[in-house]
Amino acid sequence: MNNSLPLQPVSKGSDKDVRQFFDKYFSRSVNIAQNDLDSVIGFFENRGFDASAALAVSVVLLDQAKRDGVKIFKLLDTLKVLNGTQLSVVVAEVLNYNRKRTSAIGFKRSSTVDKVEKRNIII
Repeated sequence: MNNSLPLQPVSKGSDKDVRQFFDKYFSRSVNIAQNDLDSVIGFFENRGFDASAALAVSVVLLDQAKRDGVKIFKLLDTLKVLNGTQLSVVVAEVLNYNRKRTSAIGFKRSSTVDKVEKRNIII
């Protein structure tokens, strides 16, 4: 039987399974309700986060809340009382908890405490 379709390679049963496994190796599926995601994204966008940053932080927070068994709206009520800097610190801690140990997010805080070791000693 002749046709104009290209020949399909004969695939072994395990070949397909192996490709599927490695295609999904570095990704983990997260099931999130759309209204929860929209609410959390809106929460962070209203506090000055960029749209892409709000999405990234929202997905991590929703996943962490799901693992910890915490309702996301209860978590947002807790975060609502924080100012911009405090919110950034909390978000950085949650993101660091969910990142590889080889990298971390942080920022430098200026030291306001004068230690005795910093003084010049003249003899």
